[in-house]
Amino acid sequence: MNIGILGLGTVGGGVVNVLKYNKKIIERRTGSQIIITHAAVKDITEKTICSTEDFTLTDDAYEVVNNNSVDVVIELIGGIDLPKKLIESSIKNGKHVITANKALIATHGNELLELAKEYNTHLLFEASVAGGIPILKSVEQGLGANKIELIAGIINGTGNFILTEMRNKGRDFKDVLTEAQKLGYAETDPTYDVEGIDAAHKLAILSSMAFGCKLQLDKVSTIGISEIEGEDVSYASELGYSIKHLGIAKNTNGEIEMRVHPTLIPKKRLLANVDGVMNAVLIKGNAVGPTLYYGAGAGSDATASAVIADLLDIINNTVNNSVLGWDKLEEFPSIDNDSIESIFYLRLIASDKPGVLANITSTLANHNISIEAVIQKQIDELNNAHIAIITNKVRTAEMTEAIEQIQQHNFIKETVKVIHVETLD
Repeated sequence: MNIGILGLGTVGGGVVNVLKYNKKIIERRTGSQIIITHAAVKDITEKTICSTEDFTLTDDAYEVVNNNSVDVVIELIGGIDLPKKLIESSIKNGKHVITANKALIATHGNELLELAKEYNTHLLFEASVAGGIPILKSVEQGLGANKIELIAGIINGTGNFILTEMRNKGRDFKDVLTEAQKLGYAETDPTYDVEGIDAAHKLAILSSMAFGCKLQLDKVSTIGISEIEGEDVSYASELGYSIKHLGIAKNTNGEIEMRVHPTLIPKKRLLANVDGVMNAVLIKGNAVGPTLYYGAGAGSDATASAVIADLLDIINNTVNNSVLGWDKLEEFPSIDNDSIESIFYLRLIASDKPGVLANITSTLANHNISIEAVIQKQIDELNNAHIAIITNKVRTAEMTEAIEQIQQHNFIKETVKVIHVETLD
């Protein structure tokens, strides 16, 4: 099996290295010899993390996708426009394609998969979600007998690292973000990671696989973690919760909800104890119940492991066309965000005077919202009280209306902080 690789960065170089040092194991499991014959890079003079002596190196990616000797193209250059054109050319040339490009698949996956079906080739993308965790294969194969009811995942390591440091060391968001950039966990422009865009791409792909619906990135409601403050992390802990940046998807009577946002989850849940840059995905099936998948969500060798797993599927002819060909996927209706029911965490800063908490409680009660837990303390130098509240489960629209009314009172000194709470039952 002749392989052409587009991009020899962190993941591409990792693929070359893993194929080399696990050569005997991989050949035993496939009965085939895997040969990297070509690789394309932006600059052939730039040093890579892998040896390039055994294959032809070029700075023209089309030399790879148009080469008749290449059987499988592995796209690992990132971005959208150029990779899309290269993948289309590869498919039209009759080549199978493997990619780790979640932004491309989430944005153009439907049409690319249709093209692969038309040309009787495979387009696989295990590495696009949760790095080294074989989560798509687990859903497709291991949980194939189940109706998937719930997905709740920590699927961005950068955000998880930041929230872990804020909780464990009392640091503020900006401080930890700066360190994450120095450590290479966050890009110079961290927007995709901290504002949930990266996680939204992954959730759209995972939801499509789990629920059998077409990719619907535009239906993913997305909120980042840049507004989370140390006070929220501290209150959450005191109330028995950890704050995690979750991708959550649910299938309720054939209607799909998909959302990425900061979430309070009970400390006793395994997901609450996934720290640092690690990823984890909770999946609940109607037959098996809740299952948890944990591992490295990024990194050279970890992501290469997922890329090569797709390659092994192609070689061993174990690709399930009825699922990965996406020929039976439906366009499920999505649940309007205002209709989603959730428990909420509220943090308010208000004048410390009699009747304030009673007024807040009364406004919430007028919208059928009851209080399950409350903390009031930290009278600051301006004589303001800091109040944290956990509510019962309520429709988002009701909560929005209640907060709008509370916000209008002159005793409220800052914008009310609102964060979802998930018990993951």
